[in-house]
Amino acid sequence: MNTYDAIIIGSGPNGLAAAITMQQAGLSVLLLEGKDTIGGGLRTTEITLPGYWHDICSAIHPMAAASPYFTTLPLEQHGLEFVYPDVAAAHPFDDGTAAVLKHSLTETAQLLGADAGNYTKLIQPLLNIWPSIAADILGPLHFPKHPLSMAQFGLPALTSANYLAKKFNTAKAKGLWAGMAAHSIQPLTNAATSAIGLVLMVAAHLKGWPVPKGGSGSIANALASYFISIGGKIETGQYVRSLSQLPSAKALLFDVTPKQLLQIAGERFSSIYKKQLQRYQYGMGVFKIDWALSEQVPFTAQECRQAGTVHIGNTLEEIVAGEQLSSRGTHVEKPFVLLAQPSVFDKTRAPQNKHTAWAYCHVPHGSTVDMTKAIEDQVERFAPGFKDCILGKNTMNTAQMEAYNPNYIGGDINGGIINLRQLYTRPAIRWSPYTTPAKGIYICSSSTPPGGGVHGMCGFHAARKALHDVFGLKEIPKL
Repeated sequence: MNTYDAIIIGSGPNGLAAAITMQQAGLSVLLLEGKDTIGGGLRTTEITLPGYWHDICSAIHPMAAASPYFTTLPLEQHGLEFVYPDVAAAHPFDDGTAAVLKHSLTETAQLLGADAGNYTKLIQPLLNIWPSIAADILGPLHFPKHPLSMAQFGLPALTSANYLAKKFNTAKAKGLWAGMAAHSIQPLTNAATSAIGLVLMVAAHLKGWPVPKGGSGSIANALASYFISIGGKIETGQYVRSLSQLPSAKALLFDVTPKQLLQIAGERFSSIYKKQLQRYQYGMGVFKIDWALSEQVPFTAQECRQAGTVHIGNTLEEIVAGEQLSSRGTHVEKPFVLLAQPSVFDKTRAPQNKHTAWAYCHVPHGSTVDMTKAIEDQVERFAPGFKDCILGKNTMNTAQMEAYNPNYIGGDINGGIINLRQLYTRPAIRWSPYTTPAKGIYICSSSTPPGGGVHGMCGFHAARKALHDVFGLKEIPKL
């Protein structure tokens, strides 16, 4: 059996980032993937009708474009091309209007009318300091390089989204904010739910919310192509259930969540660490639909037709109530729906003059309830005639999401709830969250800081730690 310096288990964006970081250091690296294709949440395939290409999980990629690590890689040379909708996200209301998040801060603020000044006052200072704090925010807990700037971000970020909404006076601004914060997939009354909303807004104004041409799979393919070009090796169809399956290696990095890590390597861990992993908290799940459409979603608000992402949930109050009920085990009649329409901007996704769209809503962890009608009713609410456009569909409940990607425990696509307790101490309380008590075994998934999203930062930081601990490298990669 071959011997490697490092083996990475799992080829999601974090596994790929870890593999590349280790390979860039001159090591021999093997990347193993259980499925027949790489990518984790970065896969694109035909699941409705022939010629209609759907992103199985993530579709819009603000964090990939803003990632301090991915931007250091020559991914364009390996086939990655982003398309940037002018309207990053739109948020329709029952009166036929919509709030929008655009690349331009000034335009976004102006369109919020009476809240223009409030929006600018909140977001402009964060745009100014973001380049100096991005790497610290998207990393493990440590003393920041720019503590005053981090405090300037942290003060609003650590509040609940429901509380921060008080900075706005209009229903339009409050609704737009609620849709952003709802990406946290937890009650908006929880502390620190403002963090994700603020990061997404900052990303939109600095980089935009792009669509990868050809689908999300093109991000994984570009990362894999670069990894192979510098000497890395990938093997698919290698589902790891035990350490005994693995070739000899000095370092093992797992792009898995605590549940799988315990199953694979639990016998190597201390009882204290095992108990921490067993207590790790997963969050709400998602119910997802992909549609093949005869035409673009006919939103009443024109701005929604120009947006890559549409947040469907009406007012702040409606979204807050719905997310709270879902977290408590209730299936909401009018759920918050996150909808993406990449074919509007990428013509490779569907036959000529046809379209694709996907959407999901948050549901109780592990739910198998069919939310098709609830989601489609919500879209129809703001896009009358939508249901008549449906040519084909594919649905996935939380169990099917987990079967597709074992990291989506109970349908949780964030690798565990990103609440205040698990913001920086995921998956356990340790000096470095990427280490385990077993020498040479690391975790590099979204169950480590900074959590979910296609940014590769969990894998990058875990690889840096392994390079220091196992290989004693003094010149560790920095951003």
